[in-house]
Amino acid sequence: MISIVALWLPILVSAVLVFFASWLLHMFIPYHRTDYSKVDNEEAAQDALRSCNLPQGEFFIPHCDGPKQMKDPAYIEKLDKGPVAMITVMPNGQFNMGKSLALWFAYCIIVSILAAYITGQALAPGADYLKVFQIAGCTAFIAYFVALIQNSIWYYRKWSTTLKYMIDGLVYSLCTAGAFGWLWPGL
Repeated sequence: MISIVALWLPILVSAVLVFFASWLLHMFIPYHRTDYSKVDNEEAAQDALRSCNLPQGEFFIPHCDGPKQMKDPAYIEKLDKGPVAMITVMPNGQFNMGKSLALWFAYCIIVSILAAYITGQALAPGADYLKVFQIAGCTAFIAYFVALIQNSIWYYRKWSTTLKYMIDGLVYSLCTAGAFGWLWPGL
């Protein structure tokens, strides 16, 4: 068993590797450019949403207050008439990339800490590279890959988009696994 503190270097290096791998995947490989579709009459859609004065947050249209309302004919009619939508309203203005990148790096650190904890509980100092790679990589795989599936199941994200992010997650898992295998403490 190894403490998380003793694994600070693979935690930090794996998070940095994942951060830069995500930058490479999103900046230089164009396959994420089709993740979102354009609304045909974008200006009219923005005007309509603007007139609703929606605050920042998540919204479901038509909204339902609970299971009883789901059986209400008026609610069912709204669903049938459509459109049915989940909307995320972000702050107006330019996207705050700095804040998002900082939160992404914090997430990478958290995933690496979890990988360190699980791998450190399972293996001793001097463990074989491939065993460290396997356990750290599997832990990161759950966080970066498996966790994305629910977005298509519950939130109707296109499966093709989820698959692209899952491919990214596989790359991130391999980065994490490699860093832990490489920097695992010896005897």
